[in-house]
This record gives sequence, structure tokens and C-alpha cells, in this order.
Amino acid sequence: MEREMIVVLDFGGQYNQLIARRVRECSVYCEVHPYNMSMEALKALNPKGIIFTGGPNSVYGEDSPLCDKEVFELGVPIMGICYGSQLMAHMLGGSVATAPVSEYGKTEVTVDTGAALFNGVTDKTICWMSHTDYIEKAPAEFTITAHTPVCPVAAMECPKRKLYAVQFHPEVMHTQEGMKMLSNFVLNVCGCKGDWKMDSFVESSIKAIREKVGNGKVLCALSGGVDSSVAAVLLAKAVGKQLTCVFVDHGLLRKNEGDEVEAVFGPNGSYDLNFVRVNAQERFYSKLSGVTEPEEKRKIIGEEFIRVFEEEARKIGAVDYLVQGTIYPDVIESGLGKSAVIKSHHNVGGLPDCVDFKEIIEPLRLLFKDEVRKAGLELGIPEYLVYRQPFPGPGLGVRIVGEVTAEKVRIVQDADYIYREEIAKAGVDKGLGQYFAALTNMRSVGCMGDERTYDYAVALRAVTTSDFMTAEAAELPWEVIGKVTSRIVNEVKGVNRVLYDCTGKPPATIEFE
Repeated sequence: MEREMIVVLDFGGQYNQLIARRVRECSVYCEVHPYNMSMEALKALNPKGIIFTGGPNSVYGEDSPLCDKEVFELGVPIMGICYGSQLMAHMLGGSVATAPVSEYGKTEVTVDTGAALFNGVTDKTICWMSHTDYIEKAPAEFTITAHTPVCPVAAMECPKRKLYAVQFHPEVMHTQEGMKMLSNFVLNVCGCKGDWKMDSFVESSIKAIREKVGNGKVLCALSGGVDSSVAAVLLAKAVGKQLTCVFVDHGLLRKNEGDEVEAVFGPNGSYDLNFVRVNAQERFYSKLSGVTEPEEKRKIIGEEFIRVFEEEARKIGAVDYLVQGTIYPDVIESGLGKSAVIKSHHNVGGLPDCVDFKEIIEPLRLLFKDEVRKAGLELGIPEYLVYRQPFPGPGLGVRIVGEVTAEKVRIVQDADYIYREEIAKAGVDKGLGQYFAALTNMRSVGCMGDERTYDYAVALRAVTTSDFMTAEAAELPWEVIGKVTSRIVNEVKGVNRVLYDCTGKPPATIEFE
């Protein structure tokens, strides 16, 4: 049976893979390709539908990305989003101009509920706008299907040619009925059955890895976190004993985590893996000595990881491939492709320019965290591992503001352990995407036991999120925060103040540095 596919043509939008992820949520397979892929290659994919992404350009600019006009003659349904909608208007005889008033953020949009994309949508719905240009005049044969007070063409359609466009971003969570709109396009307009499942991704990935690796040797960078664990089991199923998993304990792990990882993946664990644990705490502390800038810390940790892996590879002999558990939010934040650098993840933007491996394999690179978890369950990984707390590769190095020292690591390990323990006891952990304690570089005066103290402030962080691209600060019960605060200041030496971070993403990132 031929697999149904939606193709996303990328015009430089930051949400390109998020669109693909939303399509996969409709149980339809989706791939992202560059906007300028050849018509022959596009036709060969036999897509059931095509989606144009947003992008940072103006369609009337000199170097603006334009698609081949033949795409509109394929007879395949097309949906343009933001820049993609303006491109459709511009190339088909409409008019695009600088908007008199730009729209950013949540906006009430009035829609025609009789239009194909808005079937079942309320007539006034909240959508996420992010545009400076707008469609001034829709092309001939197009009907305007949505507007705002300052945007006359917030959506348009030409059912006769199977062309649809929206000025806003239905793929982001802030568009309240965005999934309904995308589902209308994918299932109703394109006529997809919606029978694709994550097990298809697992099967195709195992097959592709097996073909790529052949008889080669593979080293997997195993941190014990969700992403690298799923990557390790996926590779083990693909190449078996050709794989060696190297776990680097860089001294920046959560309390007791090194031993916990070894208990799961080591010689007495649940998996028949070649497992190597490298205790490199002093090596990493030495490299980080005197370093305070967070991006520099990430780069140092990233490079040192690679050097340790290279050393272990030489001991194994003739290792061709390095496997990492990189996922899509890591790629976006590290600024690969056309997005701006937010922070370098040690396994992407943190990589040194020269590495002693034939190739780096990142089988989860296009997935989001919740999709990685689904893949993990398909691979038979126990739920307690699949749903464990996310933990960054650079570890506590990016949860300690300022210089990293062994003493600061001890403080944040102990504070974080108390925080996670009390969150679990209170039963409020189930709805949280991520929660942890971080150590600020702020010291302040306190009074403990009738004596003056001058100690550090610990910051608590908890967020709710589905995709880790955006997040909201969690509203934890005050009694839980109070109990955690009391325990930390009483049990963790060197701390006399506890703060709670109420900032979402954006403007903050989920991690603290």
C-alpha cells in the first residue's frame, strides 16, 4: 500500500518542522523539502497536498524565495501560511504590500465558517499573527474567507484550483483552533485517510540505518536522557553488537544519575548493549574553570564530549559513525538552517569544526519531544524511562549561572533533588513538561539561627509544554513551593533564598542560563 504524504515546502520559516509535526498528528506522513526543489522531484513524491511555510522575506524583495509557478498547475491542493499565503497572492496576480499596521501575537480573526478550512471553527477565533506585509488584494477567482480590522485578507481560497491561504500561523498552539484548520486541509481538502502511525517511522528508520551503516562500527553518545536512550535502542535494533554506547559522566549530572544510567544500560541492565562509562568529572571542571558566558560553556562542553568520544572510539577501533539523540528543538535553537542562534546545543551547534568520525547519525533530528516518546514506546522502552524528566546534554553546566565549580554543582544537585522529590510527592508532576532547580550567581544577606548569612539564591523552574518550542510557566500550588523552599534553605548548605521563575518561552528559554 502506497503511503499518503503531505509535502511542506520551506521558505525559511522557523516553524517548518512544527507544521510537519501537526500534519503527523493528523496521522498523515509529512516531509519538509526546500522551496526550490525540482518539479520532477516533487512529482516523484506524489503528494496528496502541499503546504507553503512562512518566512522572513517580503515577496516583492529582490532575493525573495519564489517557487516554480508550475506547482499551481499540478492539481494538488496547496495551503499557504503567512509568507506562503502572500507568495500565492503575489504569483497569481494579487497584490502584496507593507501593512499600514503590523500584527504580532494573538489576534481575533473573523472567519467564514462555510469555507473549507474553517469547517467547525467558531466565527471569531483567536489566531497567532506575525507579519509586516499583508495581502492588499486577493487574486482573481479567490474568495476572501477571513479578516481582521487591519488585515483585509486574513485568509482566502479558490476551491476550483484547490488553493487555500491563511495570513496567520495555524501550526502554533496560540492559534486556538489551528489543528482543526490543518485537519480540515489534510483530511477533508486533500482527502487523506489518516492511517499513518509512529511505528512506520521506527520501521523505516531501522531499515535506513541498517543500509547506511552496513558492516561499520557505531558509537552512540548515551546521556541516559529520553532522546539519547531512544536513539540508542533504535540503533541497537538496527545494528546490534556493531553498536557501542558511551556514557560520559561529566560531573554535571543530577544527583545519583550516573549510577542510575549505568543500572539501566550497563552490564546488569535491561539491554544487551556494549556499554562504556567514562568518569570525566575533573576533566570537564578544569575546562570550565573561570568561564562564565553560557554560550562559551556550551561550546566547551560540546567539544569535550566529542574529544572523549573520539578517544573511546580509538580504543574500540575503526568506528565510522557517531550517533546522537538530537531532536528538532535543539536544531532550531542552535541556529542551523536559516533560524537565529538562541543557544548552542552540545550535540548540534556545540560541535567542533573537525570531528574524527566518518559521519554523524541523528535519527530523531526531525522529531519533537512528544514524538520521540511515542517512538520510544514503539521500541518497547519502559514508560518510566520514556517519560523521565528531560535533561540537557551540558547538564548542570547550563543550570549554574556564572562559573561552574564542584561546590556549585553540589548545591544545585541537592536543591534539585529536593524539588523533584516534593513535586512527585505532591502528585503535580504529571502535567509538567519540565521542572528543575537552577543556581543563580546572586548572593544576598540572610539571617539563619540569629546569625548573618551571605549565600546563594536558588531558582525553581517548572513549565507546561507539548513540543518544547513554546512553554508556559506552571502555576504550582503555593504550599508545594513553600515546602520546597523550607527544605532547601534548611538542608542545602550555601543557600539562603529561593525564587520561582514565572517566565514563559518566549521570551525566556526553558533552561535557565
